[in-house]
Amino acid sequence: MDRLRALILLKECTGDDLWSPEYCRQQRIPEVWIDELCDCFESGFDHDLQTIYVDGQPTNQYLGIRDVDLALKLGHFLGVPVSRLKAQSLSRSGLVTAIQQAAEE
Repeated sequence: MDRLRALILLKECTGDDLWSPEYCRQQRIPEVWIDELCDCFESGFDHDLQTIYVDGQPTNQYLGIRDVDLALKLGHFLGVPVSRLKAQSLSRSGLVTAIQQAAEE
């Protein structure tokens, strides 16, 4: 992966999304990263924000990659001090934004 591709992928991250392994492959994310970051996530149904939707329908489980984890990996690849940013961030979306800003500097 080159720097430009990493920056493009980082811009797609929000901190709140799950990416399917297939989508990650289409985006040319290294297979070793996919293997490392891929996990099975379960929906929570107490609040809508806890529910995972696939094609607009709620699902119980989803195999994918949290884009916040991908953003951390991309930030590390780009030389961003992700550990420091992680300690300072109050939310997943805030962390992703901080990584994006640091990568652009």
